[in-house]
Amino acid sequence: MPKKILAVDDERHIVRLVEVNLQRAGYEVVTAYDGREALEKVKSENPDLVVLDVMMPYMDGFEVLKNLKADPVTAEIPVIMLTAKAQDADVFRGWQSGVDCYLTKPFNPMELLTFVKRIFDTTSNSSSNSSDPSRINIG
Repeated sequence: MPKKILAVDDERHIVRLVEVNLQRAGYEVVTAYDGREALEKVKSENPDLVVLDVMMPYMDGFEVLKNLKADPVTAEIPVIMLTAKAQDADVFRGWQSGVDCYLTKPFNPMELLTFVKRIFDTTSNSSSNSSDPSRINIG
C-alpha cells in the first residue's frame, strides 16, 4: 500500500505540481486548499506525511502545524513546510514549531521528493529499530 501524503496550498497550481510529482513517485496524494480544510483532511484521510504552505486563508500553516503537534493522534505525522516565506525568522519559527523539513518556493520537485523519501526512510528505520537502546533517533 503506497504512503499517503496530504498536499496543502491555496495556490492550486502548486498543489497540482506537488500532486503530480508525488503520484509519479508512487505516493497516494490527497489535497487541501486552506488551513481548516487541511485539519479536516488530516482527520478523515490519516496521511503519512503533510506538505504544508504557510500563507493560506482561514488558518495559516504555522497554526495548522501547532494544531497537529498539540493532538496526540496527529503529533507524530511528519510535516514539510513548502512556502515562499524564506526569511530567517520564518524558517526558525518552522523549525521551532516542529517541522521535519522547510523548503522555500520556488522549489525543485526533485528536491521535495528527496526529502519525502528521506523522511519515510528515517521513520521506517526509527520504528524498526526503536527497541535498540543503542540507536539514537533524531527528528
